[in-house]
Amino acid sequence: MSSTSPSAVALGARQGRTLQHWAPEDKAFWSREGEAVARRNLWLSVPALFLAFAIWQVWSVVAVSLPSLGFQYSTNQLFWLAAAPALSGATLRIFYSFMVPVFGGRRWTAISTASLLIPALGIGFAVQDNTTGYPTMLLLALLCGLGGGNFSSSMANISFFFPKEKKGAALGVNAGLGNLGVSVVQFLSPLVIALGLFGAIGGEAQQIMKNGAASTVWAQNAAFIWVPFIALAAVAAWFGMNDIADAKASFAAQAAIFRRKHNWLMCVLYLGCFGSFIGYAAGFPLLIKSQFPGVNPLAYAWMGPLTGALIRPVGGWLADKLGGARVTVWNFAVMALAVVGVLHFLPTNGVGGNFTGFFAMFLVLFMTTGIGNGSTFRMIPVIFLNQALRGVDRHDAVAVARATKEGNTEGAATLGFTGAIGAYGGFFIPKSYGTSISLTGGPEAALYCFIAFYVLCVAITWWFYARKHAEMPC
Repeated sequence: MSSTSPSAVALGARQGRTLQHWAPEDKAFWSREGEAVARRNLWLSVPALFLAFAIWQVWSVVAVSLPSLGFQYSTNQLFWLAAAPALSGATLRIFYSFMVPVFGGRRWTAISTASLLIPALGIGFAVQDNTTGYPTMLLLALLCGLGGGNFSSSMANISFFFPKEKKGAALGVNAGLGNLGVSVVQFLSPLVIALGLFGAIGGEAQQIMKNGAASTVWAQNAAFIWVPFIALAAVAAWFGMNDIADAKASFAAQAAIFRRKHNWLMCVLYLGCFGSFIGYAAGFPLLIKSQFPGVNPLAYAWMGPLTGALIRPVGGWLADKLGGARVTVWNFAVMALAVVGVLHFLPTNGVGGNFTGFFAMFLVLFMTTGIGNGSTFRMIPVIFLNQALRGVDRHDAVAVARATKEGNTEGAATLGFTGAIGAYGGFFIPKSYGTSISLTGGPEAALYCFIAFYVLCVAITWWFYARKHAEMPC
């Protein structure tokens, strides 16, 4: 990614924060001034999305520590505290999907990022008092879903800035580096709670028992550490990003996607990719603990989300080079085979098993979720742009411009909506593990269901998008 050029800064100054003219498909405009503006908006979007993922997943760390802090919550209550951000985040994504064309990308990025201060500050104060009621904690867990919602609006916004042949890489960078918030919060939280980083303004330390010995922690730091960065990112978005005038659209105009077959098909495919990523990330520590009791899950679990996040831009890049459908169909085939590998290395009735093989297969799974996230999100804007341009006279500049705006608007809305549906995987995958273990004594039944779903995704991708004479090749 190149740095922002002086001409790009001048362009932003001339047009103001709202870009009245934006034509990324015009190669002359793109090379002259558009690319640098687009990249500036991308690099301001990335840290905002990173922080959104961190807040979305911070409760998975906080919930584990509550019993040692003296909170008298049942195991079932703790489970719902961990699951609540996934449910609220996925639901908020449905609404966030449509916000950028209504409010503008700059405004909505700044406002939605600033909203993360509510759960970050709330959790930081609440964990310092172990008499805090469960309803308060559940509300704070639900508010962490504000971070999950941001993904849909962020991806929709960035999709407007880049031309068709560069959308995959740009969306891959935005989402991939944003997804790093999942692994970073799991890795960083145990470190920052051991330090009195904020002095007197950060609150008093707590005493907990660890391995039979008392230790001092500042549990509030797991949330407070993100506060200054959230504030900085919100201010940077407000003053440094742009709204695009041509991206303005009413909810009614965007709601056309609910009549589009490809919106629903891509929801299925993205549930298989991002739903798998966030669901495996949420359930991996517990699955390790239940199947390999002698292994410390916190020493390994963060590596999976890290792998999936880092590889996501590669998925977008490959899709730009080879075609999104081709990459996606092979990716789902590898995902199905990786789950077969996980089954092979699991213990049988609590006996045997191979953790090294199990862990390696899960790293392959996380890698393929990242590649699939990138490739499917490259497919979506291409599908809707091509669909809008079908039958349009390419010599009629007005008709092409109208169709391009319609395709980009529907593509952006679909990016957000599929992101909402995919996020429900963060609840359903760990819940599937638990149900399978309670009914059959092991997670195998859930894993067999995952294989069947990936085979379905292979079939959908091949039939509608990848085969010769496919309905919508991309």
